[in-house]
Amino acid sequence: MSTAAALFLATPAAATDKGPGAPGIGDSYFPNHGNGGYDARHYRLNLSYQPGTDLLQGKATILASATQHLTRFNLDFLLKVDSVKVNGRPATFARSGLHELEITPAHTLTRGTPFVVEVTYADTPSKVPVPDETGGFTPWIATADGALALGQPQVAWWWFPSNDHPLDKATYDISISVPQGTQAVSNGIKTRERTSNGRTTSTWVMDKPMATYLATLFIGQLDVRTGRSSSGLPVTTSYSKNLGRYDAAAKESVEQTPQIVDWLAGQVGRYPFHSMGGSVTSALPGFALETQTQPVYDPRFFSSGPDTYVVVHENAHQWFGDSIAVKDWKHIWLNEGFATYAEWMWSEKLGEGTAAEVADFFYNDLPADDPFWQVKPGDPGMADLFHNATYYRGGMALQALRTEVGDAAFFSIIRAWVRSKEHGNAETSEFVALAERISGKQLDALFDTWLFTPGKPATSPTGAAVAAKTSSAVAEPPSIAKIKKMHELLKEHKP
Repeated sequence: MSTAAALFLATPAAATDKGPGAPGIGDSYFPNHGNGGYDARHYRLNLSYQPGTDLLQGKATILASATQHLTRFNLDFLLKVDSVKVNGRPATFARSGLHELEITPAHTLTRGTPFVVEVTYADTPSKVPVPDETGGFTPWIATADGALALGQPQVAWWWFPSNDHPLDKATYDISISVPQGTQAVSNGIKTRERTSNGRTTSTWVMDKPMATYLATLFIGQLDVRTGRSSSGLPVTTSYSKNLGRYDAAAKESVEQTPQIVDWLAGQVGRYPFHSMGGSVTSALPGFALETQTQPVYDPRFFSSGPDTYVVVHENAHQWFGDSIAVKDWKHIWLNEGFATYAEWMWSEKLGEGTAAEVADFFYNDLPADDPFWQVKPGDPGMADLFHNATYYRGGMALQALRTEVGDAAFFSIIRAWVRSKEHGNAETSEFVALAERISGKQLDALFDTWLFTPGKPATSPTGAAVAAKTSSAVAEPPSIAKIKKMHELLKEHKP
């Protein structure tokens, strides 16, 4: 059954609540992100983009369902709006707050019933002022030959109206018109491409739920490659044509995506999507991001030659962060700790240090008085959302769990987590409960120590006592230099 059919067969529920939807979804760190009163189910974006002028014209059609009797609701959006319709009728709209588009439909929307919102807009996204809460980072980057939409935790505001929080996932189809000879890459599978009157329009479909920040758009003079994975899934990789000295190493690394995805699936369970790929662009000011099925990489990750660690990290996120999204941004370690631990397992596969050796090295490498140990990865705070502790100490927590329960139970836990939370949302307490149920052990103390207690734990992730030697005397696994360099780049764009 299609998404639209499922929505229109929904049975209205009785309710007494009536009024405007909340201007935020209730996130601990970003209370103004997302909105209340409705559940977005599908986004249809029809876009036209002109490189050079950076003019983006769009019509967003959003299929949603009211979760209360709704007199007014908000979308998160920054661009200039021409018109809004709700269920085919003109609706009034106004701006409020930093990024709120308030919409008042002609009639109250009844709880439990579907509705359709159409927003027509046009603007130059790169010239839109950047709200302070984004840390000054503009996630729409105009280039000489195109543009890139990429950011975390917010990016959709700059190119389509949305309920902008991972708690409200939806499916997508995105059609983008660009000048003939220019390519446009987005999430999922390209289902159609046609050229007429000097313009090429391509349509991309994401048929699995996706958080708004994971939607991406990469436009330019690109080298686009297509193929099939060993399991028959479509693979799309794309590269800026001006990568220079990084070109060969970037392509050699990212073209290994199908093999890396197959390996990850063997470790944690079935790949959750129907396509895969990756893009490398010189437009990025440093970092990479796990945009769903189409991770995006800065070419500098490959400055020393081919390097697959970042490809492993971003593709591990397809399970941990994309398929399983956080319910609240304070649970970010469920994304970053798991992706980091995947790197450490990859190190073991390559013979460059076991996961346990890598975990213990990072533990011993950071002295007890290092500020690193004061950040709690289980609730790091907005300012430290992407702190190294979220990554490294989150990964150490997983190694500590593996040490405590043994390999068989550990991988049973991970596989059960992936299976039970597929295409949903999660929080830390749910992972702890699952780990305790499968292992038969009480694990509160372990998780409290590694995730929620400031200070360096008394024993390493493998249960060893604090090393008496200095970190310089501890054997360094060969993968460490690559992993450290990768993480330096990963956090360059963070607020």
